[in-house]
Amino acid sequence: MHERAGTPATESDLIDVEALVRAYYEKKPDVSIPGQRVAFGTSGHRGSAFTTSFNEHHILATTQAIVDYRTSQGITGPLFIGADTHALSAPAQTTALDVLVGNRVRVLADQFDDYVPTPALSHAILKWNNDPVTRAEGEADGIVITPSHNPPQDGGFKYNPPHGGPADSDATSWIANRANELIAGGLTEVNQAEPSGVETYDFRGGYVDDLENIIDFDAIRRAKIRIGADPLGGASVHYWAAIRDRYGLDLTVVNGLVDPTWSFMTLDWDGKIRMDPSSPSAMASVLGHGDSFDILTGNDADADRHGIVTPDGGLMNPNHYLAVAIEYLFSHRPNWRSDAAIGKTLVSSSMIDRVASSLGRRLWEVPVGFKWFVPGLVDGSVGFGGEESAGASFLRFDGTVWTTDKDGILLCLLASEIRAVTGKSPSELYAELVDRFGDPAYERTDAAATPAQKAALGRLDGDAIAATELAGEPITAKLSHAPGNDAAIGGVKVETADAWFAARPSGTEDVYKIYAESFKGPDHLARVQEEAKRVVSDALATG
Repeated sequence: MHERAGTPATESDLIDVEALVRAYYEKKPDVSIPGQRVAFGTSGHRGSAFTTSFNEHHILATTQAIVDYRTSQGITGPLFIGADTHALSAPAQTTALDVLVGNRVRVLADQFDDYVPTPALSHAILKWNNDPVTRAEGEADGIVITPSHNPPQDGGFKYNPPHGGPADSDATSWIANRANELIAGGLTEVNQAEPSGVETYDFRGGYVDDLENIIDFDAIRRAKIRIGADPLGGASVHYWAAIRDRYGLDLTVVNGLVDPTWSFMTLDWDGKIRMDPSSPSAMASVLGHGDSFDILTGNDADADRHGIVTPDGGLMNPNHYLAVAIEYLFSHRPNWRSDAAIGKTLVSSSMIDRVASSLGRRLWEVPVGFKWFVPGLVDGSVGFGGEESAGASFLRFDGTVWTTDKDGILLCLLASEIRAVTGKSPSELYAELVDRFGDPAYERTDAAATPAQKAALGRLDGDAIAATELAGEPITAKLSHAPGNDAAIGGVKVETADAWFAARPSGTEDVYKIYAESFKGPDHLARVQEEAKRVVSDALATG
């Protein structure tokens, strides 16, 4: 933990916005250098103009690659485009529009020249494609320009195909490879034109007006829930006021300031400015308002993550809130399919497993990445999909799809519905879950690893693990593929009756991540974490 974690940012912590934007246009990437190539992770291509990892050439090439991809897939409808409040998002959107218009793609940008949250863009794609009238004009897809909760100097560029959610690895690999070819070729195959004649779309109105079909606003109004919403300077900033006005809520936008330096933030655990609404350090200034509201919430820069603050519990651990949300939803959505499953990533808390069992619902456990939930949300076979990093979405009242990307605004509103309907805060309800199922200790740590060791871990088979016990308990499962869909984990997960750990290589640092949990308390968790390193090291040495 950094010594200044949770303290207000100072002048020395802030980026030079003009220099950053200048670097976006002036620095030219060399794709023979790995760090300067287009590379899609679980949430698109990310980087900084300062390090020549997110620059104009990247966006020119990536947008042209997306155009080429959608052509190869027969996608002929409009492309929705939106951006968050990061300093690099606006110039990247301008660059993307140059290419899209140059390729005669029909583009729909925000009607009010406003910021567009990720869930609002996903919602727009699905609304278009699920309407027979608009779909007849061709399937729509979209681009979201955001690095999510990343620091102010970062930029991000994400493609959402017609299913509305994050593109799968086949699509992103194709796009990244094509983009790097275009850069290496001097961008001669990139078509550009002045971005004139771009059509507009009311993302905010379409999203806000439809919320009544997934959140019980009548209950929130009747209970007179006092809501505080902090956009953390992100794309949801104007959405919260619109939700308040549309549904007559007692809702206060705690901080409506948009500042590309995020000078109003408190520093995250590592001393960086990071808009993570699930981090106690990043949310330190927000927590000071906790006693003024029944429910206080935060969102990250593109509003795909949520943070829930209650007067009795403070900032909730994301795993705790997911468990509460799941139990509430599957008890209060009678029109969902009786066989609708509970989706979770395999590094999310096993409290969810116990809740699912008590509800008599099938647990659908998938690898890290929200893209895995997309098919189930689309057809209603998964009622809720959530991941440990405070990202989730769920179905409408009638059991049909809402978004296929994470929706932080939705999960924040759900907290107020839960408080209104149950008369208890989500943190009080989690305490009841603890009384029923036990109190798990959960933590993510890092362990050093060379690039070769990381690569080996990513390929490691569960059968290569020789250990039979973990922290004094018999091992019950050694997984290298997720139980829900048999997709590769890109690492391993080891389980016992009361504990588990998962090890996955970092995509950016010379470490691997160890996620671990124990229902036997913090001391047992520490044993699990220590033995996890030995188990992984032994498997890598013999694998």
